[in-house]
Amino acid sequence: LKPGDVIHMMSGKTVEVLNTDAEGRLILADALHYADNDGCDIIIDLATLTGAVMVALGTDYAGLFTEDQKLEKSLLAASQNTGERMWPLPLAPEYKPLLKSHIADIKNIGSRYGGAITAALFLQHFVTKARWAHIDIAGPAFSESPSGYLSYGGTGFAVRTLIRFLEDL
Repeated sequence: LKPGDVIHMMSGKTVEVLNTDAEGRLILADALHYADNDGCDIIIDLATLTGAVMVALGTDYAGLFTEDQKLEKSLLAASQNTGERMWPLPLAPEYKPLLKSHIADIKNIGSRYGGAITAALFLQHFVTKARWAHIDIAGPAFSESPSGYLSYGGTGFAVRTLIRFLEDL
């Protein structure tokens, strides 16, 4: 995989690869498409997708992206109940042109700005049926200093939130 390559996704869409460091979203996109076509009613993905979400929210908050207000409300309630902080960010339609490609259906990155938003918009292209939320956990996924029940390293962020969300269904 190298910059300038055009790859064919499971969905049939083509993606122009402009940044090989944004490869995780390519794999996640195929997984989302697979789940979407397997009859899932709700898809919630968690990923340490972008450093841009840490620039926006720091290391204590995850970015929550969804156009489904009921799903957003339920996830935020579950996160508040568990103490795992999330903040809703927009799937801004005015940023969609940043992903347009002249040689493929879509580019794998947008511009320098709004990186967390354009990454979520990229993923959105691959979920067309199910209710969907993307949670970018890049900030709180790893702890550099012990706090409360967290020690150093991986935090398991959002596992408690997802369990609570499922309990509340």
